[in-house]
Amino acid sequence: MNAKELAKIFKALSNENRLEIYKEIAKQENIDYEKKCECSISEILSCLKIGAPTISHHLKELSNANLITTKKNGKFLIAQINKNTLEEIRNFIDL
Repeated sequence: MNAKELAKIFKALSNENRLEIYKEIAKQENIDYEKKCECSISEILSCLKIGAPTISHHLKELSNANLITTKKNGKFLIAQINKNTLEEIRNFIDL
């Protein structure tokens, strides 16, 4: 991972709301690990006091930084932590 990619990741996580959303996705994945390691956006809405349009914007930023992946499941949007990016961040921090 190059410096430009790392800067994009840390910029995305520097926003308090995005950091909370990322943590909530990770938390839901841990709770639902036996299922599919997924987090629906409705679960995020119920936990955080942020409106749906704002969450949508933050999810786009997290996705653009390759921190999460999203997919549609019917009318629902599902988010997952990008495990490869998470591992690369851990490797960088361990330097």
